[in-house]
Amino acid sequence: MSKMLEEKLKGEEQTLERVGFVFEEKQRAGSFLLVDDQETVSNYSDGVTYYSTHRAVEKIKGLKEKLWSLVNPEKDEYTRKAYEAPLKGYFIHVQKDKKVEKPIQACFFIATSRLVQSVHNIIVIEDGAELHVINGCATASYVNMGMHIGITEIFVGKGAFLSYTMIHDWSEQVEVRPRTAVFVDEGGKFVSNYITIRKSKITQSYPEAFVMKNGAAQFTSLVFAPENSIYDLGARIHLNGENASGEIISRVISGGGKVYSKGHLIGNKKGIKAHMSCDGLLLSEKGSIIAIPELEANYPDVNMSHEAAVGKIAEEEIEYLMSRGFSPEEAKSLIIKGFLDPKILGLPPALEQEVEKTINMIGEGAL
Repeated sequence: MSKMLEEKLKGEEQTLERVGFVFEEKQRAGSFLLVDDQETVSNYSDGVTYYSTHRAVEKIKGLKEKLWSLVNPEKDEYTRKAYEAPLKGYFIHVQKDKKVEKPIQACFFIATSRLVQSVHNIIVIEDGAELHVINGCATASYVNMGMHIGITEIFVGKGAFLSYTMIHDWSEQVEVRPRTAVFVDEGGKFVSNYITIRKSKITQSYPEAFVMKNGAAQFTSLVFAPENSIYDLGARIHLNGENASGEIISRVISGGGKVYSKGHLIGNKKGIKAHMSCDGLLLSEKGSIIAIPELEANYPDVNMSHEAAVGKIAEEEIEYLMSRGFSPEEAKSLIIKGFLDPKILGLPPALEQEVEKTINMIGEGAL
């Protein structure tokens, strides 16, 4: 890491830790760090190629054709802005049948106020391979304004598996505009986990997955929206192959913020199985939770469903915990942390423990 990067990160180690980034190499299969527009990348695992995107495009034949093949650069004004920006971000390639036990980590960090940070990431998981990615995003403690636009295109091969865990810890005047698309080949599986319980000005994300025969895609969100924050979140899954499956799960808490919880499941072949669920807790009269589910069946032999429930914390739950010696504030905090349970993410035990620790860290002072 350059001295300039070290200087920008001085005193921000806990912020990086909150989004799952660790400096201990033995805990990760590789690391990528982007601070403003300065990149550093390290690879510690055989069978894995981990480059900055612009370097990968220069070195790897055929990769340039994958850029913008899943995400339309004319999708909206933010996507166009990323398309026109210099190429930053990371490229990950996992060789066929390679099972990567330790997770790869990436972190996008804004250390300069009013900066617009644009990135373009490419992940390619070859047939039969497996990988876990932890993608953390944060701002320095002194940064109060900025924008992050993240384009991510993911290709999951036949019988391959990728879990992609994204943890956000932005400041309250930062706009966040991720644009993600995923292709899941026959028998492959993609699992997306999104976690945020801090305030941002607005976070808008609506990833799309295209799933082929016997493939699966799952999107799970754990969100706490403080007062004056806006979270416009959702996912769309195109189930394009026979016996493909899809699931969209959201656990949402409004502490005064506005949350849109969307989902769109599209069944295009026989044997499709798909489900969507949204559970919400409303803690303040200033907040709101809007659940918008869509089921689209274009073939008669499909099994698709959705459910949504929004309410407040039950008084009897608080009273029970108070009878066990907890204060009302402690009881409320325990219920909220239990509601944002990382066990629903389906992560390996070691990674689940890391994410649980992260949720607890981010939640200090927020819940």
